[in-house]
Amino acid sequence: MLWVVATPIGNLEDITLRALRLLREVDLVLAEDTRRTRKLLTHFEIPGPLEPFHAHSDEGRVAALVRRLQSGESMALVSDAGTPLVSDPGIRLVAAAREAGVPVSVAPGASAVLTALAGAGLRAERFRFLGFPPRAGGKRGRFLDSVAADPAAQVLYEAPGRTPALLRDLATRLGARRVALCRELTKLHEEFRVGSATELAGAAEAAGDAIRGEVTLVVEADDEAGAPEPLDDDALAAFVKARLAAGERPKAIAKALAARQGISGSEAYARVEALRD
Repeated sequence: MLWVVATPIGNLEDITLRALRLLREVDLVLAEDTRRTRKLLTHFEIPGPLEPFHAHSDEGRVAALVRRLQSGESMALVSDAGTPLVSDPGIRLVAAAREAGVPVSVAPGASAVLTALAGAGLRAERFRFLGFPPRAGGKRGRFLDSVAADPAAQVLYEAPGRTPALLRDLATRLGARRVALCRELTKLHEEFRVGSATELAGAAEAAGDAIRGEVTLVVEADDEAGAPEPLDDDALAAFVKARLAAGERPKAIAKALAARQGISGSEAYARVEALRD
């Protein structure tokens, strides 16, 4: 049997009784980062065998683990924190185990996505989990455009050092649509900040406040998201300059601007080029 076992995202008391029992009973625990998982096991006095399984584990490693499962071993797959297979590499092993006829089951528990949605207090009748955004260029621009265009709530992960830049980039797209910055969930310094992306970015910069700890962002659902208002001259300039600063190509910015303003592609490109000087 392969067990997919959720672990705490911060507060160790959030582990379930079932998870503790399984971690004690299985023949092997597979961890994304054995150092982090060893701390968890030590805290609960679980001495069991622990081996790595992560993004760099090759197909030979997957095949070897499946053979061991087929021979009768039981294993628990855990991530660094939270529920495995949500933004981590465990899906390859689960898929291979199922294909080989090995039973797979899940011991559910903590999830940063659901914790952030529950604590943000924002509309989220439907939501889309997006993981980490691309860091730069056209992929990042298209990714963030899709966030703004979708009326469902959006949940993103981001590293603390890159969160201010993400908030600034979202500010050019979301307008007054509210965002929750959820930091250090379930931990001692847990914090939920709610406001527009512009307000959150501005507050952090004004206070010289370096964002610390693990970050989850929630963008509120918005029924009008698919039809943003055209930008005035100042907002248009901010829109273009922010995206240029993020490394987007002028053609990609012009395409987004044309759609936003309802103007031709050539006119949009001319405006972008004028603002590059």
